[in-house]
Amino acid sequence: MSTDEWDALTDDPMPLLSAWLPDNDDAARPLMTLATLDENGAPDARSVLLSEWDADGFYWHTDAASRKIAHVAAAPAVALCIPLLGVPHADAKHQLVVQGVAEPAPQAEQDRAYAARPPYLQQLAWQNTPEFAALPQGERIAAWAEFAAAHPDGFTAPDAWTGCLVRPHRLTFWFGSEHTASRRVEYTRDENITGGTGGGLGACGWKRRILAG
Repeated sequence: MSTDEWDALTDDPMPLLSAWLPDNDDAARPLMTLATLDENGAPDARSVLLSEWDADGFYWHTDAASRKIAHVAAAPAVALCIPLLGVPHADAKHQLVVQGVAEPAPQAEQDRAYAARPPYLQQLAWQNTPEFAALPQGERIAAWAEFAAAHPDGFTAPDAWTGCLVRPHRLTFWFGSEHTASRRVEYTRDENITGGTGGGLGACGWKRRILAG
């Protein structure tokens, strides 16, 4: 991107995503808010890691018995909010909002994402259960240490490990500034534009408009 990111904008959101989001092999994964709808149609939200992203969309992972998986199974429309202060440079004030539809991630991607997790999060995928949460803290600490000691060669993914791909139909990039008003650029999927099928992140199929911040 140029020094003034705004001057480099195109009708393809991919260059901006590449500039703002870390490479998938970067161990520091962004924290984002995942918003879903519950069984009554009320909004719910929580923080999850952006495990990775590619031309199809954005991936996150969790336990198959979690509330968020139940939500997306019943109502797959979701939103992601990714604050990116200081990314990709120290003075940057950015935020990315994704609106899309969640679907199960391919098994190969789920396996890759688990392998990329640090040991603490790999172990958490095994022990982050209601039963474990109900134990007294002393017992939890002891059981955690015992489980780690029993797996000196590391962990494999538990059966409950799962992940979702969010295929976007709207991407909103927020540009903050200390010197003037913030502003946004919004990319909206348009199926009437050639190449606009499939819900991925290709150069075709997007309409771009400028919004106030």
